[in-house]
Amino acid sequence: MASASLQFFAFILALFGVFGDIAATLLPNWKVNADVGSNIITAITQMQGLWMDCTWYSTGMFSCTLKYSILSLPIYIQAARTTMVLSCILSAFGICITTVGMKCTRLGGDTDSKNNACFVGGICFILAGIFGLVPTCWYTREIISNFLDQTIPESSKHEPGAAVYTGFISAGFLLIAGVIFCSSCFKRQQGAWIYPPKQHHFPSTEQESNAGYSLKDYV
Repeated sequence: MASASLQFFAFILALFGVFGDIAATLLPNWKVNADVGSNIITAITQMQGLWMDCTWYSTGMFSCTLKYSILSLPIYIQAARTTMVLSCILSAFGICITTVGMKCTRLGGDTDSKNNACFVGGICFILAGIFGLVPTCWYTREIISNFLDQTIPESSKHEPGAAVYTGFISAGFLLIAGVIFCSSCFKRQQGAWIYPPKQHHFPSTEQESNAGYSLKDYV
């Protein structure tokens, strides 16, 4: 029962990780630049994401521009696009596979098949967490290095946006869920290896006949 509840907790974490992963991939605020002019009325907020750049004005207007050209983008944005999409796909596969392999469901067949399904789903979650963690770290590094560069003007410097923090948290949820699923299955398999089932050996009839020989043959 404890293992089933632990798997259910990991499944909830994985759901939050999947939704956060998808939201971080689509949100346009990976880096944010607030430009406050001489008047607060002219204040604007520029946001840049993986797929579009948006500008929000203090008057309430909001406009976005899609990034159509892939080759013109920096290499870290291209890598972030690829890895985040892979993270979303792997986490979705992990949700489907662990739904079949969880102990609280009636899918997946016997116990060994469900354990294998949970293990494969946990591997998918771990890979999804790694693929989600790499682009967020790389993107944050680029933002911080540009912010600390003295040659770049202040108007061109940015700070990490909400999408970066969402990506970090989602990757952490996916990693934790994957480790829980894999460790729960591994403990059961390890227990079977350490304590194998006892095998009862019964002597054959031939051994019994040899053991019960008569002393008359030697007289």
